[in-house]
Amino acid sequence: MAGSPIKKRALIWILGGALLIVLIAAVIVIPKIQNLWTTPLGPGLGLSTRTPTIASPTDAPPELPSPSADAASESANTTTPSSPTLTPLPTLTFTPTPAPLCGGPPVMTLLGIGADNRSDNYLYGLADVIRLARVDFITPKVTVLSIPRDLWVEIPEISDHYGITHGKLNQAYLYGGPGMGYYDGPGGGPGLLARTLDLNFGFFSDHYGAVNMLTFVKIVNAVGGIDVYLPTDVDGTPIDEKTEDMGYFYAGNNHFSGEQALRFVRVRKRYNDMTRMDHQTMVLCALREKLLSPSVLPKIPEIISSFSDSIVTDLTPQQIGQLACLLPQVPRENLIFTGFPDEIFTPGREYSQEYKDYTFVLKVDNAVIRDYFAQFMAGEWPTEPDEPSCP
Repeated sequence: MAGSPIKKRALIWILGGALLIVLIAAVIVIPKIQNLWTTPLGPGLGLSTRTPTIASPTDAPPELPSPSADAASESANTTTPSSPTLTPLPTLTFTPTPAPLCGGPPVMTLLGIGADNRSDNYLYGLADVIRLARVDFITPKVTVLSIPRDLWVEIPEISDHYGITHGKLNQAYLYGGPGMGYYDGPGGGPGLLARTLDLNFGFFSDHYGAVNMLTFVKIVNAVGGIDVYLPTDVDGTPIDEKTEDMGYFYAGNNHFSGEQALRFVRVRKRYNDMTRMDHQTMVLCALREKLLSPSVLPKIPEIISSFSDSIVTDLTPQQIGQLACLLPQVPRENLIFTGFPDEIFTPGREYSQEYKDYTFVLKVDNAVIRDYFAQFMAGEWPTEPDEPSCP
């Protein structure tokens, strides 16, 4: 029995130590984990949000003013026997707005960029792919708008360095990159591209994500490749000695590795940029289909985690989780890929201050684009695609 008090004291010390560890975790470790969960993975765009807000489900309906005593007295004094009997007004009801799914905001807009460099860094590169996504967490619905890279635009905030005031839209991302040293503002390449879209067309994005060619190949390979059906052959073979060979893709069912998918979405020389954007949509649809397959869907968090250092974005891990949570809940008919009508663009040539030569560009009435964008942001255009976005 002599050892019993010692055992009790030892047990007390063990329990006390365990309690101390729990307290340390609660006070120090857990807040740090929460901070990491809500910390952006990259520099922000530094733009004031203009995404439409939706009333919270807890918002109360506005109170209606009640008639004053003077008004009631006046009404009683002016009533005559011939006055008709008044019908009581119907009772007003308030229907709360549904809560957003997955803990996300009502609406989030994202600037998606596909850079044309193959290195492990994002110091340089043109924006080969430019897409704006409107993510509706209430409906749920995702609308993705393709933006031509050859639009001739005014590029802000770099004229003091190199005297450049205009260029192609895809050059804005290049000039904003840290490797060029043209731009001192927030967000690097995505930041300057976002400001260029805002200045010229009124486009606005809450967040951005940029993927270069090397990372794109790795992502497609990570899900085991993708399956793409081609209604016709696609010829990506060279047209001259300066053209890179992208290969020849036959009509029918095709299984693409990451490298094959990359070459397919870059085919352009025999076609035009609009056709290339259609090819990109085919690949995005195939990638979505693969991500939602029973064999890959449980691995999405692991896949996202493995590429967190290979993608440039200002999203937080929490926001990435919200988007990953929403993806399986978006019905096929509510995933819409769209683009501007071809007829609003005019091919032309402009003198490039960077290359000291004339270059091919697309010209457009900026007011027309601004109107389309206003409808896009309001969720009014397009209400549905001309044909299924993801057949």
